Amino acid sequence: MGLTIAQKIIKNHIVEGEMVVGTDIGLKIDQTLTQDATGTMAYLEFEAIGVPRVKTEKSVAYIDHNTLQTGFENADDHRFIQSVCKKHGIYFSRPGNGICHQVHLERFGKPGKTLIGSDSHTPTGGGIGMLAIGAGGLDVAVAMGGGAYYITMPKMVKVNLTGALKPWVSAKDIILKVLEVMSVKGGVGKIVEYGGEGIKTLSVPERATITNMGAELGATTSIFPSDEITREFLKAQGREEDFTELSSDADAEYDEVIDINLSELQPLAACPHSPDNIKPISELAGQKINQVCIGSCTNSSYRDMMRVASILKGKTVADGVSLAIAPGSKQVLNMIALNGALGDMIAAGARILESACGPCIGMGQSPNSKGVSLRTFNRNFEGRSGTKDGQIYLVSPETAAASALTGVFTDPTTLGEEAPIEMPEKFLINDNMVIAPAPVEEMDSIEILRGPNIKPYPETSPLADKIEASCSLKVGDNITTDHIMPAGAKILPLRSNIPKISQHCFTVCDQQFPERAKMLGESIVVGGENYGQGSSREHAALAPLYLGVKAVLVKSFARIHRANLINAGILPLTFVNPDDYNKINLGDQLSLPYVKQEIQEGKNITVVNRTLDVKFEAVCELTDRTRDIIIAGGLLDYTKENS
Repeated sequence: MGLTIAQKIIKNHIVEGEMVVGTDIGLKIDQTLTQDATGTMAYLEFEAIGVPRVKTEKSVAYIDHNTLQTGFENADDHRFIQSVCKKHGIYFSRPGNGICHQVHLERFGKPGKTLIGSDSHTPTGGGIGMLAIGAGGLDVAVAMGGGAYYITMPKMVKVNLTGALKPWVSAKDIILKVLEVMSVKGGVGKIVEYGGEGIKTLSVPERATITNMGAELGATTSIFPSDEITREFLKAQGREEDFTELSSDADAEYDEVIDINLSELQPLAACPHSPDNIKPISELAGQKINQVCIGSCTNSSYRDMMRVASILKGKTVADGVSLAIAPGSKQVLNMIALNGALGDMIAAGARILESACGPCIGMGQSPNSKGVSLRTFNRNFEGRSGTKDGQIYLVSPETAAASALTGVFTDPTTLGEEAPIEMPEKFLINDNMVIAPAPVEEMDSIEILRGPNIKPYPETSPLADKIEASCSLKVGDNITTDHIMPAGAKILPLRSNIPKISQHCFTVCDQQFPERAKMLGESIVVGGENYGQGSSREHAALAPLYLGVKAVLVKSFARIHRANLINAGILPLTFVNPDDYNKINLGDQLSLPYVKQEIQEGKNITVVNRTLDVKFEAVCELTDRTRDIIIAGGLLDYTKENS
């Protein structure tokens, strides 16, 4: 039997386990990336492991999230990260150089290599033929120290693309269509591979848009072949030597095949408040809008910016609409500044933001109350924009720009003839904003610079024989990491200070949760389906850990968050019978009387609701390794014990 692209890369990197779906495998990691919202904690964890210098082929720290500096906290964190990078062998991408996924695709990504990043949109690298996976910061720290990265061997899904996109229909519309077909939890436990004749019509940036937003499927990752189009992109980046051809075998087998005819697609939108709530733009046409934001790691490439500039040229943004544009990297910003496209945007009335994540993570540009905001981003969870009742729609750059000019939802296919956008034969290459680490011989003389906002990793303890705790919170389905640990300009600067950031934990759902959890000392959180979807932020596990949460009992988990809970030593439990969710109320006294023994023996976990006098069972699916991690009290303790 032949192999898929992902299986080939896994086969070349597997260091533990076998490629059997559903079993635990350990992978050698070639590259890592972090961003500053998750990076500070990742580097504190790396220091705690005690390895003097990273053992990967390339590790890069990016400053792209916390760039709005309203106090000393963000600047202190950036200084800390830079000093860690210099000492421990990590490349440092300075603020202003661009969004991690965009820059990594341009300058560092290599087909056939493995990449994990402390950001859920790391699968962007799949657009260039990498096995690129989002992970928690502690997983990245372990990989930097030379340890394997463990995942459950995924199923393989083939998305077969035929035909070619019609004018004004874009790669964003392709991934929105995939989301409509698969849903936000349809990719859990799967790798999505794109193939078919249709892929030959897509450039690397277009492919990266698709793999980037594949994170919203809940998939482990998404990947395209590495072919002549990949070679052309790398050659234009001055990196043709990094090219490796990579394709699936003709007789590769897939667990699922989805066929999409590109010729039949039309401009789409993800409506509030989920990336899979899809409607055609034609159905929304004419409805008033208040704001348009163009950028993010999904749609901020040179091609995207040129398309937007071509639509805006010679026109003016509609009265009552705020248009903000953030090119994804310094390379892109420089190029559109030199060729006049940036001037066209400015002349039309666009507000030009720095090359960073910005509004996508609630860092500025929050819409007005109940404002309708069209965004080329990847997530539209309730409140993520910074405005709780903001109505956020996810659209293509074409739809966004067209609508910004009219002030209403506008189908870009009504614009007339589409101007061709050619990929450059040579990109403008200037890596002066990437600082190389110090030579090995200078390491010992480098001081790590810590500000007062940087606090240590929360205290952990080995798994107790039994757990007696109250239900401190009960939530419903599709709880995101934005619900658990919100982002935004007020909270993100606290990412390196778990005691302070924990005061905001779950406040989107229940303002009283942090105080209640602290008062209880130990507690259990109960939830519904797809708990923990969205961002890879391990703070959504570390803040509950600090507040005394010992277990999370839900109907089902999103992949990265479940892994982060295990890394933090918090039990990830699922109901054997989902209806047992109804047998727990907020404040009920819960008991796991034999939890350690049941974990050790791989049995179902006995749960007793002492308040209602009912008993039922939960599952804690663990491998031998993750069982040992839970018993040790988390991955950091396990790593120290086994190093």
